[in-house]
Amino acid sequence: MAARLTANRYGKSAVRLVAVERDGERHGLRDLTVEIRLSGDFEAAYRDGDNRRVYPTDSMKNSVYALARRDGVGALEAFARRLAEHFLSRSSAPSAAEVAVSERPWSRVEVSGRPHPHAFVGGSEERRTARVELSEAGARGESGIVDLVVLKTTDSGFADFARDELTTLRSTDDRILATAVEARWSYGGSAVDFDAAWREVRRHLVEAFAGHRSRSVQHTLHAMGERVLAEVAAVEEIQLRMPNLHHLLVDLSPFGMDNPNQVFVATAEPFGVIEGTLRRG
Repeated sequence: MAARLTANRYGKSAVRLVAVERDGERHGLRDLTVEIRLSGDFEAAYRDGDNRRVYPTDSMKNSVYALARRDGVGALEAFARRLAEHFLSRSSAPSAAEVAVSERPWSRVEVSGRPHPHAFVGGSEERRTARVELSEAGARGESGIVDLVVLKTTDSGFADFARDELTTLRSTDDRILATAVEARWSYGGSAVDFDAAWREVRRHLVEAFAGHRSRSVQHTLHAMGERVLAEVAAVEEIQLRMPNLHHLLVDLSPFGMDNPNQVFVATAEPFGVIEGTLRRG
């Protein structure tokens, strides 16, 4: 029976780019990871081993470095768009290009209370992200954050939940709430200051988490997404994924001791995962 290739794409993964932005003695530092995928009329390569229409993934890697040198990095969303346009211009074979970029943050070292011009210290695992897809149908893009780790020691509970004969979880109205937020959002228009909008979305996510009296992770997820849509007019839709990073109260009664929500054990696995999408209107 004949087989037919119904979909395909290929590209380069984990392209690491560190760019030093030099402004006299003061330097900036950008630490990016780029993912590239092309899809289109590459059936001959899959079926017959004919590579004449295949743009090498090594050239994709080189393109990241060349465009960073020629045009700088700038906003992640704009850099991803420039790369996608570049790959579509290489030949007529690709019908769509998808570029995803994530950025590792570095903080400037302070010496005697003053920021050092060219020394940096690594921070958390939090990453800023952007993704752009260009095709004949047009352009689609989104901004985001991954591994935004937040925790609060009170104003969180989980009670009145469904129970059956396998339920052992106890209700609580006072617990630690911790999560590593993954957020992705899209904009309603094209005239967006991406850097400023990203900073605003992040700020509202963190402030909503801190200020919300949580009855569940679901409850807080909704409050965070609702806050972003209310405060950042450019955002049209936001998707949130919030794993519950459990901190379990330790039973100290075998040692004749009480534990008024002071001693916990942090567990890595298993963990609950809560997801939701909020859209304007």
